Amino acid sequence: MISLHNTLGGERQPFVPGDADRVTMYVCGPTVYGPAHIGNARPAVVFDVLARLLRRRYRLVYASNITDVDDKINQAAAEQGVPIAAVAQRWIRTWREDMAGLGVLAPDRQPLATEHVPQMISLVKSLLKSGHAYEAEGHVLFRVGAYAAYGELSGRNRDEQIAGARVEVAPYKEDPADFVLWKPSSEELPGWESPWGRGRPGWHLECSAMAREHLGETIDIHGGGRDLIFPHHENEIAQSRCGHGAPLARYWMHNGMIRMGKSKMAKSRGNILTIRELRGKIPGEVLRLALLSARYRDPLEWTDELVATSRQRLDRLYRVLLDCAEDSREGGTPSPPGGSARTAEPSPELVRALEDDLNTPAALSVLAGEARKLRAGAVEPVAGAAALKAGGFLMGILQADPVEWFTAVESGPELTAEEIAARIGERARQRDAGDYAAADRIRDELAGCGVILEDGPQGTTWRRAAL
Repeated sequence: MISLHNTLGGERQPFVPGDADRVTMYVCGPTVYGPAHIGNARPAVVFDVLARLLRRRYRLVYASNITDVDDKINQAAAEQGVPIAAVAQRWIRTWREDMAGLGVLAPDRQPLATEHVPQMISLVKSLLKSGHAYEAEGHVLFRVGAYAAYGELSGRNRDEQIAGARVEVAPYKEDPADFVLWKPSSEELPGWESPWGRGRPGWHLECSAMAREHLGETIDIHGGGRDLIFPHHENEIAQSRCGHGAPLARYWMHNGMIRMGKSKMAKSRGNILTIRELRGKIPGEVLRLALLSARYRDPLEWTDELVATSRQRLDRLYRVLLDCAEDSREGGTPSPPGGSARTAEPSPELVRALEDDLNTPAALSVLAGEARKLRAGAVEPVAGAAALKAGGFLMGILQADPVEWFTAVESGPELTAEEIAARIGERARQRDAGDYAAADRIRDELAGCGVILEDGPQGTTWRRAAL
């Protein structure tokens, strides 16, 4: 059985969907006003793995929105002197390309906020009718005091709610904690006609309206980063419960933040690494494995060492697949086809690790163990390689051709024969000293440069992976 940590209640729970024939998941997507950074990619990658896992058992409908109307988009358009839609469309394309580069499968639904304004207006009308919202100077605001359960997700008390909310302190508010559902738009800003005048929706409103439109009144899983727990997801819960008369989600899941040193990665801090920049130097699967190297709920410190280690781990796995393919060809057995991961089954141990609240570090350890068995000849090469790739598919890695993986050498001069010989000599010295971890690192570094080492009775030989 799949078990998940539910932020609402703060404990691990067995996953029991409302309808086993149609499981629903909604994950908050990007606000498209600039290049996405690697921190933005973590929820996309984490919940992509969860979607792959759920689809083993259920028919899943997965939605992840794109916010294409926002004050940050308006500001970017004004600074660049271009239409607001041009900014949004440019970064939507970039986001989709970046996600594909990280192996993230496209969600079943990817709704845009601007295409769901009528649904948002309908929700605001319901909240006004029930007394949970009020009009003030062209705005419509949610009346936080009218919803007694407000704060149940974050566990914040009233003072913390006011201090932590991303809200505008304005004289027209009944209460400082009240949040905007609808706000007026000037002529130069995007706007839609509504019963309260020309305006645009508040940020919190869109997800409640779009989740209901595409998935239903109560969905199974709602996900996002921990920074969204308060106020965004707290506000979603309040407006959905009061406007639709039903809970928004059964399970709330939140991934930890990526940190650069002691600080959270954020555009406002100026400490971001964009996905596009990283993908120009590092294979997408390496970035993906790095994002999955820690438990999803824990913070992840992004370092050069993390990236290097992730590359080495993938090189080891791909080297085993390459050796299996070569052994199969030499033995007259056809190597497993590229699509075999879709039909072969991953190991039960790996599946159990992921079903344990998406324990990706444990799942990666299982893959490493399977690779060691293959290298030792303890598993039949074709079947073992297919199972390894099937486990990789569940994680979103090991989907490249092994030969192509090692021939896609990173930019820089090719190693000379003298340089390779020097590295082989250093590796031999490390092995003689008993430092096998250091020796393995040298082998993996050479493999990352397209140089394959082969140990035999006469010593170590090497060859280019392309040959």
